[in-house]
Amino acid sequence: MVKRPAEEALESSSESPVSKKARVQDAPDQDLPPPPPPPPPPPPAEDAERKGNGHVNGGSRGMTSAQHDAIADDIDPEDDDDEEESATDPRKAAPDERYSDLYLDTISRKNMDFDFEKLCSITLSNINVYACLVCGKYFSGRGTKTPAYFHALEVGHHVFINMETKKVYVLPEGYEVKSKSLDDIKVVVDPRFTPEEVKAFDRRRVPSWDLLSRKYIPGFVGLNNIKANDYLNVVVQALSHVSPLRNFFMLEDLSSRPQLVLRFSTLVRKIWNPRAFKNHVSPHELLQEIGLRSSKKFFLTEQADPVEFLSWFLNHLHLALGGSKTKPRSSLVQQIFQGMLRIESQGITARANAGDRLRFEDAAIKSQTTPFTILTLDLPPAPLFQDDAGKNIIPQVPLSTILQKYNGVTGQEKLNTRMRYRLLHPLPPYLIMHIKRFQPNKFLQSQRNPTIVTFSPRALDLSPYVEPNPQSHPTGEPIAYDLVANVTYEGVKVRDDSVEGEAERKVWKVQVREGGDSQQWWEMQDLFVDKVNADLLATKESYIMVWERRKTGGKGNGRAG
Repeated sequence: MVKRPAEEALESSSESPVSKKARVQDAPDQDLPPPPPPPPPPPPAEDAERKGNGHVNGGSRGMTSAQHDAIADDIDPEDDDDEEESATDPRKAAPDERYSDLYLDTISRKNMDFDFEKLCSITLSNINVYACLVCGKYFSGRGTKTPAYFHALEVGHHVFINMETKKVYVLPEGYEVKSKSLDDIKVVVDPRFTPEEVKAFDRRRVPSWDLLSRKYIPGFVGLNNIKANDYLNVVVQALSHVSPLRNFFMLEDLSSRPQLVLRFSTLVRKIWNPRAFKNHVSPHELLQEIGLRSSKKFFLTEQADPVEFLSWFLNHLHLALGGSKTKPRSSLVQQIFQGMLRIESQGITARANAGDRLRFEDAAIKSQTTPFTILTLDLPPAPLFQDDAGKNIIPQVPLSTILQKYNGVTGQEKLNTRMRYRLLHPLPPYLIMHIKRFQPNKFLQSQRNPTIVTFSPRALDLSPYVEPNPQSHPTGEPIAYDLVANVTYEGVKVRDDSVEGEAERKVWKVQVREGGDSQQWWEMQDLFVDKVNADLLATKESYIMVWERRKTGGKGNGRAG
């Protein structure tokens, strides 16, 4: 755009405006505004402070510009910032009584999930972690330069709970909120129980409801399968229904124990929490610790064998609780599950006699006593051929038949050694049996034996397989065990057109019994929980069985058949 030229020069204009200062000086007195009132005298404290800093009103009017600049250079700008910050800092130790419940209406309980590992979502730090009660995210610290403080300023979420101390704070003000309305959140973060409440779990079954009004039974809730951790879920569910172990981890103060014990204790208490916000629990914290301790041998991204994990987990729980590697029954884990076993071994030798006939010689028998935690049961070989209808035969074998391995008479040959096994008194309060279904195969990773083991869930008599000892148990009296948990295997074909013997996807389920005299059973597969008939337990491929010893020989004793 071309500027229009001025008609005349600015200097030659006779109507040039007069400066404002000249106009004010030339104006008559009646046109001037009234002078401002004199400033009020400052209070003594403020006056003294201003005198100390050299900024008293009118104190610099008689100074020259050089003196004023010299005084300004002597003042530290950081000191001014500190004084200004301390004067305007809104953080205080306690709120005003009129606003003690401020921001509590912004809390959203449906967004809270305290099952995952306590790490700051910004810095990934696990120190001094706070959870936002509005969005559910984790942040570290609550100071003026921490992620939680910035989150409160930027997003407008003001209520946070310390995951260690369970104290609730309002940010950015920084004061603690002591309101009874937040007790339900503290219970979900870290459930605590009294001995009377724990005993009541075995006497009666009281249903509960979550935030979405979904009914659930405490102790019989689903565990989240994050990716491939169903092998861990079934083991945790089974161990959480072993009463002495459950009561110990729910009632004892384990704050000084290693993280493995702490996280397992927290998970067990959340499983039995009657005031949960949701009807399932996630084992993420325990999985992270197990993956770290096992060098990722047992992790959430790859499926593992439940028996291998159970053996590893019980051993590390034993050591974390102060147990000894050499002394038997030195921890609660071994006092509950450990028994004694006598193993007799005899070498098999053969040589030809004068008539060139092969002749076996009986070698000396070696006997040793060893402790055991898991009792392994071997299945008979599966049939190789199909039946007349062209279908594979699924054989069945009674549990008492495969228990004959421990009668002290039946021998098993391993390479060039004949082995015999015999159980010894006293038997443990809880007996873990492992039915060995998988054998290594050079063509496939492992070969499964589909044999069904039939059993009765009540009154399993183990006296025929235990060496008599009148000092520990009366001779001829039955030793009755009742089933508490049963881990089953189910093979699912990866593809619809897969052939027989091709690798299958392993699905693990667990069946647990209600406490007390109730005979109700529940079947759990990850998040799915449903009732199951006790008569149908033996129709699945059992893999791990947990039996509870009866304290007295009550009615209905008999042998498994």
